[in-house]
Amino acid sequence: MKTYATLREIQHDLQQGILSTQDLVRHHLENIKEKAHLNAFLSVYDDEALMRAKEIDKKIKAGKGGKLAGLVVGLKDVLAYEDHPLQASSKVLNGFISQFNGTAVQRLLDEDAVIIGRQNCDEFAMGSSNENSAFGPVLNDADNTRVPGGSSGGSAVAVQADMCRVSLGSDTGGSVRQPAAFCGIIGLKPTYSRISRFGLIAYGSSFDCIGIFGKSIEDVALVLEVIAGPDESDSTVSQRAVPSYSNELTKANGKGYKVAYVREIDESTGLQSEIKDSIQKKIKEIKEAGHTVEVIDFPLQEYVLPTYYILATAEASSNLSRYDGVRYGYRSPQVNDLSSLYKKSRSEGFGKEVQRRILLGTFVLSASYYDAYYTKAQKVRRLIRDKTKAILQRYDFIVMPITPTTAFKLGEHTDNPLEMYLADLFSVQANVAGVPAIAVPCGVDNKGLPIGLQVIADDFEESKLLHFSNSLLN
Repeated sequence: MKTYATLREIQHDLQQGILSTQDLVRHHLENIKEKAHLNAFLSVYDDEALMRAKEIDKKIKAGKGGKLAGLVVGLKDVLAYEDHPLQASSKVLNGFISQFNGTAVQRLLDEDAVIIGRQNCDEFAMGSSNENSAFGPVLNDADNTRVPGGSSGGSAVAVQADMCRVSLGSDTGGSVRQPAAFCGIIGLKPTYSRISRFGLIAYGSSFDCIGIFGKSIEDVALVLEVIAGPDESDSTVSQRAVPSYSNELTKANGKGYKVAYVREIDESTGLQSEIKDSIQKKIKEIKEAGHTVEVIDFPLQEYVLPTYYILATAEASSNLSRYDGVRYGYRSPQVNDLSSLYKKSRSEGFGKEVQRRILLGTFVLSASYYDAYYTKAQKVRRLIRDKTKAILQRYDFIVMPITPTTAFKLGEHTDNPLEMYLADLFSVQANVAGVPAIAVPCGVDNKGLPIGLQVIADDFEESKLLHFSNSLLN
């Protein structure tokens, strides 16, 4: 099949009768089958997707196709899709079937997207490598001995390997941007509250964002335009009107942007040399394009990662208390009373990393340590947000790495959780501050592994962020 740069090109051929939505679905299904060893999909809705594609082709022929007609989408296994399996890649939710559509999923369907399947991820979205899934690790299509990043690794690989055109993932501490960087694709984390979280399995409720993977900024912008906006089912979602992100991509800025980049790009000894060189080269190109570029220090950098892990684990401890073996999901067969039912079901149903984070979160929320850790971390979080916002008042964007290294080998950090957590060093700031950020491809290292560049913008500045990011790729 012809390679298409954007959904707009696909829709042109659909309208001309050169192509059908069924052709697109068959193409992606063939790739899913051919690359099954990557373990990106947990469920593939082949017959259902082809039936839906047939219906959409009829609508296109009648001139009634939706905004996303012809778009084949995969869903991370944390998004509710009615009458389909949903288990956050965890044994604890074995056999669970979603009773409803999440808001983002429903909005995709309303605009005639085709959902092709459910994608593997780190259990309950907790991880930086996609090795924590109850269904086994996902492999990076660039090098099958390497991780794809996490927690949305299956969603990233599915787009990377052309198993679908776009995926929806979730980003709590970098879980869309980090795998996007490792897989050489685009990954957008919008402003917290820009997209409704109704139908998203919760990990850290004040951090969780639904994010978008794609190979085209234009496609990502259009999907954001469709799924963002107010929702009566989510009291935390923003009531702001949703701009026409896809149309604003082509609008001229009229002036150069002011861009800040963090000093670590030049001076950090922990940053892989090829990442440093690639980003410095891109910064030079940004200057040559007429933008103002200045180096900055972020004074609270050393506090960002611990603040995130204290607060996110505390929220995980609370959110995951509902999985108790009583109401739904996995129930241990080796029980003799209510106490053993709780203990055995949870210890057998949750994987080691999820157990670790629940225990950490329970500890920081305990009476003796609540003020020392949780309360203090909330205060520091506010300072981090204020400092980040202050920089974004002076500059349009902050440019920084997403990851300290390119994709590491499977099993390389599994014995040392601290090493794994340090992979989130540059990605968590946008989540702690609640601002939008995007990962865009920025070359490869000397092994051919993708490098990503991160751009951060101020609250609800996705239009500007997408416009600038698009210019970086052209």
